[in-house]
Amino acid sequence: MSQTTTNQVRWTTADLELFPDNGKRYEIVDGELFVTHAPHWEHQQAADNICTELKLWSRQSGLGKAVTAAGIIFTDADNVIPDVVWISNERLALVIDDAGHLTAAPELVVEVLSPGDNNERRDKQVKLKLYATQGVQEYWIVDWQLQQIQVHRRQQATLVLVATLVINDELSSPLLSGFTCPIARIFS
Repeated sequence: MSQTTTNQVRWTTADLELFPDNGKRYEIVDGELFVTHAPHWEHQQAADNICTELKLWSRQSGLGKAVTAAGIIFTDADNVIPDVVWISNERLALVIDDAGHLTAAPELVVEVLSPGDNNERRDKQVKLKLYATQGVQEYWIVDWQLQQIQVHRRQQATLVLVATLVINDELSSPLLSGFTCPIARIFS
């Protein structure tokens, strides 16, 4: 009787140290390596616009911080760089390490889709599951090509799609009291 085995490589955070600084983004989810190239101009524009809106609201409210491309090291096998995160001041003080990386989930994570089936699978399935497991409260998936935003909110132990917002809608969140932003402003 023959036995079949697969020796699938499981990547770790330590492995990322070996990769060159070549402008590519290297992320690990459940030991699987994801490599992405520099994003499309419209991708970056959408991410920057969301971050700007969150920063403006954060300055007025004094409740937290928003940044682009924050490194989050959940575990040795789960190391990601979301496009935008928002985290409360209280949580930030508890979960940032000496290297300036988050070691636990921020309240809000935003991923802007890049074209391609692998990129969509990563953001809509793999990262959705990871963020739900790690305790993210809200996850926004931004599609700059369709000009829409899928809003997932925590219900019990998972992130559930609660809205798909289009160009004439307005984005708001129970996490961010008083925050509103026309969707059109994200894609302008």
